[in-house]
Amino acid sequence: MRQRVVGLDVKAPVLDGSRRPYVNFDNAATTPAFWDVIETLDLFLSWYASIHRGAGFKSQITTQAYDDAREIIGHFFGADLTSQVVIFGKNSTEAINIAARRIPLASDDVVLLSLMEHHSNDLPWRPQATVVHVEVTPNGQLDQDDLRRKFAQYGRRVKLLAITGASNVSGYVNPIHELAELSHSHGVPILVDAAQLAPHRAIEMRPADDPGHIDYLVASGHKMYAPFGSGVLIGPRAVFAEGAPHFSGGGTVEIVTEDDVHWAAPPERDEAGTPNVVGAVAMAAACRALQEIGMDRLAAHEIELTRHALTGLCQIEGVELYGDDDPEQAGERLGVIPFNIKGLSHYLVAAVLNTEYAIGVRNGCFCAHPYVLRLLDIPDPVAWSWRKQVIGGVRAHLPGLVRISFGCYNTLEEVDWLIHALRRIARGEIAGDYEQDQAMGTFQERTFRPELDQYFKL
Repeated sequence: MRQRVVGLDVKAPVLDGSRRPYVNFDNAATTPAFWDVIETLDLFLSWYASIHRGAGFKSQITTQAYDDAREIIGHFFGADLTSQVVIFGKNSTEAINIAARRIPLASDDVVLLSLMEHHSNDLPWRPQATVVHVEVTPNGQLDQDDLRRKFAQYGRRVKLLAITGASNVSGYVNPIHELAELSHSHGVPILVDAAQLAPHRAIEMRPADDPGHIDYLVASGHKMYAPFGSGVLIGPRAVFAEGAPHFSGGGTVEIVTEDDVHWAAPPERDEAGTPNVVGAVAMAAACRALQEIGMDRLAAHEIELTRHALTGLCQIEGVELYGDDDPEQAGERLGVIPFNIKGLSHYLVAAVLNTEYAIGVRNGCFCAHPYVLRLLDIPDPVAWSWRKQVIGGVRAHLPGLVRISFGCYNTLEEVDWLIHALRRIARGEIAGDYEQDQAMGTFQERTFRPELDQYFKL
């Protein structure tokens, strides 16, 4: 799979003056591009032009490519394109914002969310309805008993269950079809935020007469090896055929008079302005590449990486794992592993990994503050203390975690290099002299200032 991924041959500078092959363990944030995507775009860009109403030959080709991309992506997720519609946007965040403003909701209606949600599947719902959070267990799994209690407690007020397919913090995979069946038993549709799940597991939305079908689904190209600014919202065509769009303007209408407007049919109604055709084509090419690789094959490889990593991490004194740390359960989760090293700031650990080992990870709260605080078991008084500090411009003491996350191209050798690095860091074997930026929280080695312009500059 590695030969299909761009940028795996680059070397990054490290503190000892050498350059090392860069190891990217931050795939939960964004992935590199597939060569399949780059090659498709190289061919397409010669024919790129305006879409739909353009009369020229290039416009015809571009329009066909855009419409084909919609169909390819819809089929990738098992959507029924006669009753469901694929709407393009920038990413999952924008897709959920569109959904929150287009799904009919009143302020007293209840939208059920879990505490493990990314902020993008939480904040957009708050102005539109009453958000009720479903609890997680002490190790961070969805508390399905509490979900049942919430359905019973709020009854007919519940109008939507919006749930992540997999956590971007702990890697937990939610049983989305079981949750859909439960939600439908109460007459409630389900929206699945598949941004984290889609690159790692096959997803089938299933037919509408299946009790476990998915009503709405969102995904992002930049997490699926197509980082070109496109994402999708898939949902019932009938819902998006009603009401005004969230964004209005060119392309969203059939006709406009001085005092009236007739909106276009979906999906055009919710795709204002000139669309990101390049991003749509890129995402479609990535979907085809993932299908060619085989989602089962991809999942098996990432399960092997996760099992190997958990086995090694559990043997390092001072490493504290969060969520499920059992290597034998690697098949029930994604390769997203949060941890800390006892006595060391998560900011420092991430900086040392980058500066001394050329390993890229992410640290912090990963746009999931309530969930991370729950995993860390931080009491409210402490939480209020750091909130005041952050508002005051100081992030140095912000609690958080270090996160490693695998892609289809990572190797066991790269995991071994990470384990070697963490073992040394946990023993206090840190070569550099690091200082912390109090405002940002980040650490920087005092003498290590690589010239970024040597590697890339516009």
